[in-house]
Amino acid sequence: MKKSLAEAPPLISPDAAPEPASGTPFGLFPREQRSLFGEILDWMLTPLLLLWPLSLALTWLVAQGIASKPYDRALEFNLQALAQFVTVEDAVVRFDLGPQARDLLRADDTDRIFYQVLDAEGHLVSGEPTFPMPDFERAAARSAPSGTLYLRDDVLRGEPVRVAYTWVLRGHETPQRVLLQVAETRGKRAMLATEIIKGVMVPQFVILPLAVLLVWLALVRGIRPLNDLERRIRERRPDDLSPLDEEQVPQEVAPLVSSINDLLLRLKASVSNQKRFLADAAHQLKTPLAGLRMQAEMAQQVRHPDDGDIQRSLQQIAKSSMRATHTVNQLLALARAETSGRSLAKVPFDLAETVTEALEDAVPRALERSIDLGYEGPTQMPAGCLLQGNPTLISELVRNLIDNALRYTPAGGVVTVRVLVDRYSGVQLLQVEDDGPGIPQAERALVLEPFYRALGTNVDGSGLGLAIVQEIATQHQATLQLEDSFPSRAQRRGLRVTVRFGLPFNGDGSP
Repeated sequence: MKKSLAEAPPLISPDAAPEPASGTPFGLFPREQRSLFGEILDWMLTPLLLLWPLSLALTWLVAQGIASKPYDRALEFNLQALAQFVTVEDAVVRFDLGPQARDLLRADDTDRIFYQVLDAEGHLVSGEPTFPMPDFERAAARSAPSGTLYLRDDVLRGEPVRVAYTWVLRGHETPQRVLLQVAETRGKRAMLATEIIKGVMVPQFVILPLAVLLVWLALVRGIRPLNDLERRIRERRPDDLSPLDEEQVPQEVAPLVSSINDLLLRLKASVSNQKRFLADAAHQLKTPLAGLRMQAEMAQQVRHPDDGDIQRSLQQIAKSSMRATHTVNQLLALARAETSGRSLAKVPFDLAETVTEALEDAVPRALERSIDLGYEGPTQMPAGCLLQGNPTLISELVRNLIDNALRYTPAGGVVTVRVLVDRYSGVQLLQVEDDGPGIPQAERALVLEPFYRALGTNVDGSGLGLAIVQEIATQHQATLQLEDSFPSRAQRRGLRVTVRFGLPFNGDGSP
C-alpha cells in the first residue's frame, strides 16, 4: 500500500557502530628475493655434481671387470697347462713339474702364483697345503664334467687371490677324480683397474668445469631476452603505454608479455578516463565558479546599493555556491564508488531500512517543491533476506536515484520508491519512478556515462547521478534498467529506474 512520507512519522534507525580498525603487520619477515638465473643453475648443476661420484663408482666396478678378463684367461691357460702334468701310476696320483712348467709358476714382481693338487680322497698330492677348498657341497661342482673350469675370489695367506680350479679324470683302469687349483694375487688387476680409473677421471676433472662454464654461458644467453625486455621497459617514457612487441620475446615469456600488454591497455584506459574525468569536472565547476565571481563583481559595482540588489546578488551567489557544492559532492561520490567499493568490506544490510533512511532525508525537499514522495514496500526485510554489500555505497545509490527523480519531476508531480522481494528466490528489486519528461530510448545508454545530460531539459545538474548509480550497482553484481513510467503518454512519460539485486546473505558467509 502506498503512503506519503511527507505525512508519515519519521523512521528512526539505530546508528551503525563503527567497525574496529584491524590490520596485520606486513614485511616483518622479508624474504630474500629469488634469482631465476641462480635457481635454474642450481637445478642443472646439482644433479650433475651428485651423479659424478655415482659415475666414478660405476666406472670403478666396470674397470674391475675389464681388468679381470685378460688375467682370468691367463690364469685359465696356466691351469690347463698344469693339468697336463697330472698322471696316475699304480692307482697313485702323481704331479711332476719339469723346468719349463715351473717357469709358469714364476710370476712377476707384482703377483705370486700358488697351486694345489688333491686326489679323490682329498689328500694333498702337490702344492700349497693351506689352499682354501672349493665348495664341494654344490651340486654343480660335484657333478661337473671333467675339464670344466671354474673361477672364484678367495683369500690365501691373508691376501685376496683369484682362483681357477677344475676336476680332471686320470687313469685307464680305475680313473680317479683329481682337483687342480691355481691362484694368483690381485696386484696387477688392481693396478690395471686404477689406471683405467685414472684414464677416466682425469678427463672428467677437465670436462666437469668446462661443462659448468658452458651451462653458465648457456643460461646467460638464454635469459638475455628477459634482460632486453627489462631494458626496453625501463627506457620507456612515463606516458608511453603502448603494448610491448610479443614477437621479440621467447615463447615461454610471451604469456607474461601478453599479461603486461593487457595491464597496459587497462591502465591506458584508466588514465584516459581520469583525464576525461578531470577535464569534465573542471568544465562543470567553471560555470558556477564564474557565476560566483560575476555576482560578487556586480555587487561591488553597484553605486547606490539597496536591499533588493544586494539580496538578488546574494541569492545568485548562494545558488551558484549550492550548484558548485552539489557538483563537488557528486564528484566525490563517483570517486568513492570507483575506488572505495573495491576495498571496503561488504557486510549484510537491510535494503528496506537503507531506502527508508534515504527517503526521510529527501522529505523536506519534496515538500518544498510540492512533490508527492511515496514509498511502497516493507519497512524491514524478513529474516534471511539481508543483502551482502557496502551499506554506505548502497545508501549513496538510493540517494542519487531519489535526487534525480526529484530534480526532474515538476512541481505537483509524484515520485514513488518501491522495494520488492521475491520470498522464494530471494531476489530484491529497488524501483524509483517519477512522472517527469523521461529519457528517450536512444539516450538511455549515454546517460550512464559521467557528465552526460539528456537533451531538452533545463534542470540544473552535473550529469553524474546515474553514472554513480551504475558504478555502485556493478560493484554489487546488480543490474540497472531504465524504462518509461507511463509508456502510453505522449508527454511526460516519466522514468522508472529498476535496480535488481542478486541472492540474499544467508548468515553463514555464502549467498
